[in-house]
Amino acid sequence: MIARSFGPAEAEAAGLGRACAVAVRSARELMATAEEYPELFPPKPFDAAFFSGLALSSAFGSPWAGPEELRAVNLASLCVFAVDWQAERASTAGEMDGLIARCLAAAGGEAGGTPIARLIAGLREELAAACPSFGELQPIWAGQLHRMLLAMATELRWKREAARVTLDDYLANADGCGASFVNISHWIATGDPWTLRNLAELREVSAEVQRYLRLLNDLATSGREREWGDLSALTLGAGREEVIERMAGILGRCRALLEPVRAGSPRVAAYLERQIGFNTGFYGVADYWGEL
Repeated sequence: MIARSFGPAEAEAAGLGRACAVAVRSARELMATAEEYPELFPPKPFDAAFFSGLALSSAFGSPWAGPEELRAVNLASLCVFAVDWQAERASTAGEMDGLIARCLAAAGGEAGGTPIARLIAGLREELAAACPSFGELQPIWAGQLHRMLLAMATELRWKREAARVTLDDYLANADGCGASFVNISHWIATGDPWTLRNLAELREVSAEVQRYLRLLNDLATSGREREWGDLSALTLGAGREEVIERMAGILGRCRALLEPVRAGSPRVAAYLERQIGFNTGFYGVADYWGEL
Protein backbone atom coordinates (compact mmCIF):
# COMPACT_ATOMS: atom_id res chain seq x y z
CA MET A 1 0.00 0.00 0.00
CA ILE A 2 1.07 3.59 -0.65
CA ALA A 3 0.75 4.32 3.08
CA ARG A 4 3.95 2.34 3.68
CA SER A 5 5.95 5.22 2.23
CA PHE A 6 4.27 7.86 4.43
CA GLY A 7 6.23 10.05 6.78
CA PRO A 8 5.05 10.71 10.37
CA ALA A 9 2.68 13.57 9.49
CA GLU A 10 1.09 11.65 6.62
CA ALA A 11 0.76 8.50 8.71
CA GLU A 12 -0.89 10.46 11.54
CA ALA A 13 -3.34 12.06 9.12
CA ALA A 14 -4.12 8.67 7.60
CA GLY A 15 -4.93 7.27 11.03
CA LEU A 16 -7.18 10.22 11.81
CA GLY A 17 -8.88 9.82 8.44
CA ARG A 18 -9.55 6.15 9.09
CA ALA A 19 -11.03 6.88 12.52
CA CYS A 20 -13.29 9.53 11.02
CA ALA A 21 -14.41 7.14 8.29
CA VAL A 22 -15.25 4.48 10.89
CA ALA A 23 -17.19 7.12 12.81
CA VAL A 24 -19.16 8.09 9.69
CA ARG A 25 -20.26 4.49 9.18
CA SER A 26 -21.07 4.08 12.86
CA ALA A 27 -23.08 7.32 12.94
CA ARG A 28 -25.23 6.11 10.05
CA GLU A 29 -25.89 2.86 11.90
CA LEU A 30 -26.79 4.75 15.07
CA MET A 31 -29.20 7.00 13.20
CA ALA A 32 -30.82 3.99 11.53
CA THR A 33 -31.29 2.35 14.95
CA ALA A 34 -32.76 5.54 16.41
CA GLU A 35 -35.24 5.74 13.55
CA GLU A 36 -36.69 2.44 14.78
CA TYR A 37 -37.44 4.08 18.14
CA PRO A 38 -38.94 7.53 17.47
CA GLU A 39 -40.48 7.56 20.96
CA LEU A 40 -36.99 7.41 22.48
CA PHE A 41 -35.10 9.75 20.15
CA PRO A 42 -37.00 12.93 19.25
CA PRO A 43 -35.11 15.23 16.84
CA LYS A 44 -34.51 17.60 19.74
CA PRO A 45 -32.19 16.94 21.53
CA PHE A 46 -31.15 13.93 19.40
CA ASP A 47 -29.95 15.80 16.33
CA ALA A 48 -27.52 14.55 13.68
CA ALA A 49 -24.53 15.93 15.59
CA PHE A 50 -25.50 13.82 18.62
CA PHE A 51 -25.03 10.59 16.68
CA SER A 52 -21.80 11.86 15.14
CA GLY A 53 -20.46 12.67 18.60
CA LEU A 54 -21.15 9.18 19.93
CA ALA A 55 -19.60 7.59 16.87
CA LEU A 56 -16.48 9.75 17.08
CA SER A 57 -16.02 8.89 20.75
CA SER A 58 -15.99 5.16 20.07
CA ALA A 59 -13.88 5.42 16.90
CA PHE A 60 -11.18 7.47 18.58
CA GLY A 61 -11.40 5.47 21.80
CA SER A 62 -10.59 2.26 19.89
CA PRO A 63 -8.83 3.35 16.69
CA TRP A 64 -7.73 -0.23 16.02
CA ALA A 65 -11.39 -1.37 15.70
CA GLY A 66 -13.66 -1.47 12.69
CA PRO A 67 -17.35 -0.51 12.58
CA GLU A 68 -18.47 -4.05 13.34
CA GLU A 69 -16.35 -4.20 16.50
CA LEU A 70 -17.85 -0.90 17.66
CA ARG A 71 -21.49 -1.90 17.25
CA ALA A 72 -21.89 -2.92 20.89
CA VAL A 73 -20.19 0.13 22.40
CA ASN A 74 -22.20 2.44 20.15
CA LEU A 75 -25.46 0.70 20.99
CA ALA A 76 -24.61 0.79 24.70
CA SER A 77 -23.98 4.54 24.47
CA LEU A 78 -27.30 4.96 22.70
CA CYS A 79 -29.03 3.00 25.47
CA VAL A 80 -27.49 5.23 28.16
CA PHE A 81 -28.77 8.42 26.56
CA ALA A 82 -32.19 6.90 25.90
CA VAL A 83 -32.54 5.73 29.50
CA ASP A 84 -31.32 9.09 30.79
CA TRP A 85 -33.89 10.90 28.65
CA GLN A 86 -36.66 8.61 29.88
CA ALA A 87 -35.52 9.04 33.48
CA GLU A 88 -35.65 12.83 33.14
CA ARG A 89 -39.24 12.50 31.93
CA ALA A 90 -40.24 10.43 34.98
CA SER A 91 -42.30 12.73 37.19
CA THR A 92 -42.63 10.40 40.19
CA ALA A 93 -40.58 7.78 42.01
CA GLY A 94 -43.12 5.20 40.88
CA GLU A 95 -42.53 6.01 37.22
CA MET A 96 -38.79 5.69 37.73
CA ASP A 97 -39.28 2.36 39.49
CA GLY A 98 -41.26 1.16 36.49
CA LEU A 99 -38.50 2.23 34.11
CA ILE A 100 -35.92 0.38 36.20
CA ALA A 101 -38.05 -2.77 36.26
CA ARG A 102 -38.56 -2.75 32.48
CA CYS A 103 -34.87 -2.22 31.76
CA LEU A 104 -33.73 -4.96 34.13
CA ALA A 105 -36.30 -7.40 32.78
CA ALA A 106 -34.96 -6.83 29.28
CA ALA A 107 -31.39 -7.25 30.49
CA GLY A 108 -32.40 -10.51 32.12
CA GLY A 109 -33.75 -12.03 28.93
CA GLU A 110 -37.28 -10.78 28.37
CA ALA A 111 -38.09 -9.55 24.87
CA GLY A 112 -39.55 -6.31 26.19
CA GLY A 113 -42.83 -4.70 25.28
CA THR A 114 -41.80 -1.05 25.48
CA PRO A 115 -39.35 0.79 23.23
CA ILE A 116 -36.71 1.19 25.94
CA ALA A 117 -36.95 -2.48 26.87
CA ARG A 118 -36.62 -3.52 23.22
CA LEU A 119 -33.56 -1.31 22.81
CA ILE A 120 -31.82 -2.89 25.81
CA ALA A 121 -32.87 -6.36 24.68
CA GLY A 122 -31.24 -5.57 21.34
CA LEU A 123 -27.98 -4.71 23.09
CA ARG A 124 -28.20 -7.91 25.13
CA GLU A 125 -28.61 -9.91 21.92
CA GLU A 126 -25.69 -8.09 20.31
CA LEU A 127 -23.43 -8.98 23.24
CA ALA A 128 -24.61 -12.59 23.29
CA ALA A 129 -23.79 -12.92 19.59
CA ALA A 130 -20.36 -11.31 19.99
CA CYS A 131 -19.22 -13.14 23.14
CA PRO A 132 -19.56 -16.92 23.56
CA SER A 133 -19.17 -16.55 27.33
CA PHE A 134 -21.84 -13.88 27.69
CA GLY A 135 -23.95 -16.22 29.80
CA GLU A 136 -21.26 -16.15 32.48
CA LEU A 137 -20.66 -12.41 32.17
CA GLN A 138 -24.29 -11.34 31.93
CA PRO A 139 -24.69 -10.85 35.72
CA ILE A 140 -21.79 -8.36 35.71
CA TRP A 141 -23.29 -6.50 32.75
CA ALA A 142 -26.82 -6.47 34.17
CA GLY A 143 -25.45 -5.50 37.57
CA GLN A 144 -23.75 -2.44 36.10
CA LEU A 145 -26.99 -1.51 34.33
CA HIS A 146 -28.77 -1.77 37.68
CA ARG A 147 -26.19 0.48 39.33
CA MET A 148 -26.63 3.03 36.56
CA LEU A 149 -30.42 3.03 36.94
CA LEU A 150 -30.29 3.32 40.72
CA ALA A 151 -27.86 6.22 40.44
CA MET A 152 -30.19 7.99 38.03
CA ALA A 153 -33.07 7.43 40.46
CA THR A 154 -30.97 8.87 43.27
CA GLU A 155 -30.29 12.02 41.24
CA LEU A 156 -34.00 12.44 40.56
CA ARG A 157 -34.73 12.10 44.27
CA TRP A 158 -32.07 14.69 45.07
CA LYS A 159 -33.71 17.08 42.61
CA ARG A 160 -37.24 16.51 43.93
CA GLU A 161 -36.15 16.99 47.52
CA ALA A 162 -33.69 19.82 46.80
CA ALA A 163 -31.27 17.76 48.85
CA ARG A 164 -27.96 19.08 50.11
CA VAL A 165 -25.39 16.81 48.48
CA THR A 166 -21.65 16.85 49.08
CA LEU A 167 -19.16 16.48 46.27
CA ASP A 168 -18.13 13.12 47.74
CA ASP A 169 -21.74 11.90 47.68
CA TYR A 170 -22.15 13.16 44.14
CA LEU A 171 -19.04 11.35 42.90
CA ALA A 172 -20.08 8.17 44.71
CA ASN A 173 -23.20 8.27 42.53
CA ALA A 174 -21.31 8.71 39.25
CA ASP A 175 -22.65 5.43 37.83
CA GLY A 176 -25.59 7.51 36.65
CA CYS A 177 -23.55 8.94 33.78
CA GLY A 178 -23.33 5.43 32.27
CA ALA A 179 -19.67 5.40 31.27
CA SER A 180 -18.91 2.16 33.12
CA PHE A 181 -21.95 0.47 31.59
CA VAL A 182 -20.65 1.43 28.14
CA ASN A 183 -17.15 0.21 29.01
CA ILE A 184 -18.31 -3.16 30.27
CA SER A 185 -20.50 -3.65 27.21
CA HIS A 186 -17.54 -2.83 24.96
CA TRP A 187 -15.19 -5.20 26.77
CA ILE A 188 -17.68 -8.07 26.70
CA ALA A 189 -18.05 -7.65 22.93
CA THR A 190 -14.38 -7.17 22.05
CA GLY A 191 -12.28 -8.15 25.07
CA ASP A 192 -9.33 -10.51 24.96
CA PRO A 193 -9.25 -13.51 27.35
CA TRP A 194 -7.50 -11.51 30.10
CA THR A 195 -10.14 -8.77 29.92
CA LEU A 196 -13.03 -11.20 30.12
CA ARG A 197 -11.44 -13.04 33.06
CA ASN A 198 -10.91 -9.78 34.93
CA LEU A 199 -14.11 -7.98 33.95
CA ALA A 200 -15.36 -7.63 37.52
CA GLU A 201 -12.01 -6.24 38.69
CA LEU A 202 -11.88 -3.75 35.80
CA ARG A 203 -14.92 -2.02 37.25
CA GLU A 204 -12.64 -0.28 39.79
CA VAL A 205 -10.53 1.58 37.25
CA SER A 206 -13.57 2.14 35.04
CA ALA A 207 -15.36 3.77 37.96
CA GLU A 208 -12.41 6.09 38.59
CA VAL A 209 -12.33 7.16 34.94
CA GLN A 210 -16.10 7.60 35.11
CA ARG A 211 -15.75 10.02 38.03
CA TYR A 212 -13.25 12.06 36.04
CA LEU A 213 -15.58 12.18 33.02
CA ARG A 214 -18.51 13.15 35.22
CA LEU A 215 -16.68 16.22 36.50
CA LEU A 216 -15.30 17.03 33.06
CA ASN A 217 -18.85 17.04 31.70
CA ASP A 218 -20.00 19.26 34.56
CA LEU A 219 -17.33 21.86 33.88
CA ALA A 220 -17.95 21.92 30.14
CA THR A 221 -21.77 21.91 30.11
CA SER A 222 -22.61 24.02 33.15
CA GLY A 223 -24.73 26.44 31.11
CA ARG A 224 -26.84 23.72 29.52
CA GLU A 225 -27.28 21.88 32.83
CA ARG A 226 -28.53 25.02 34.57
CA GLU A 227 -30.91 25.69 31.68
CA TRP A 228 -32.25 22.12 31.72
CA GLY A 229 -32.38 21.91 35.51
CA ASP A 230 -29.86 19.04 35.65
CA LEU A 231 -27.73 18.26 38.66
CA SER A 232 -23.99 18.78 38.46
CA ALA A 233 -21.11 19.38 40.82
CA LEU A 234 -21.45 23.10 40.08
CA THR A 235 -25.23 23.34 40.54
CA LEU A 236 -24.79 21.54 43.86
CA GLY A 237 -22.45 24.24 45.07
CA ALA A 238 -18.89 23.13 44.26
CA GLY A 239 -16.62 25.80 42.79
CA ARG A 240 -14.78 25.36 39.50
CA GLU A 241 -11.37 25.36 41.19
CA GLU A 242 -12.52 22.73 43.67
CA VAL A 243 -13.77 20.56 40.81
CA ILE A 244 -10.53 20.99 38.85
CA GLU A 245 -8.48 20.07 41.91
CA ARG A 246 -10.61 16.98 42.50
CA MET A 247 -10.19 15.97 38.85
CA ALA A 248 -6.41 16.16 39.20
CA GLY A 249 -6.53 13.76 42.14
CA ILE A 250 -8.83 11.38 40.28
CA LEU A 251 -6.55 11.45 37.25
CA GLY A 252 -3.60 10.47 39.43
CA ARG A 253 -5.53 7.49 40.80
CA CYS A 254 -6.56 6.51 37.27
CA ARG A 255 -2.92 6.39 36.19
CA ALA A 256 -1.94 4.25 39.16
CA LEU A 257 -4.81 1.82 38.56
CA LEU A 258 -4.06 1.60 34.85
CA GLU A 259 -0.52 0.26 35.24
CA PRO A 260 -1.50 -3.31 36.25
CA VAL A 261 -4.24 -3.20 33.62
CA ARG A 262 -1.68 -2.27 30.98
CA ALA A 263 0.34 -5.35 31.89
CA GLY A 264 -2.69 -7.58 31.35
CA SER A 265 -4.31 -5.85 28.37
CA PRO A 266 -2.58 -2.84 26.80
CA ARG A 267 -5.66 -2.10 24.70
CA VAL A 268 -7.96 -1.79 27.70
CA ALA A 269 -5.55 0.67 29.31
CA ALA A 270 -5.19 2.60 26.05
CA TYR A 271 -8.96 2.69 25.58
CA LEU A 272 -9.53 4.25 29.00
CA GLU A 273 -6.72 6.75 28.52
CA ARG A 274 -8.13 7.69 25.13
CA GLN A 275 -11.60 8.17 26.62
CA ILE A 276 -10.11 10.69 29.04
CA GLY A 277 -8.14 12.44 26.31
CA PHE A 278 -10.82 12.45 23.63
CA ASN A 279 -13.55 13.76 25.90
CA THR A 280 -11.29 16.47 27.29
CA GLY A 281 -10.78 17.73 23.74
CA PHE A 282 -14.40 17.19 22.71
CA TYR A 283 -15.95 18.98 25.67
CA GLY A 284 -13.63 21.91 25.06
CA VAL A 285 -15.68 22.67 21.93
CA ALA A 286 -19.01 20.80 21.91
CA ASP A 287 -21.57 18.76 23.85
CA TYR A 288 -23.13 15.41 22.95
CA TRP A 289 -26.70 16.58 23.58
CA GLY A 290 -28.39 18.76 20.98
CA GLU A 291 -30.62 21.73 21.65
CA LEU A 292 -34.10 21.33 23.11
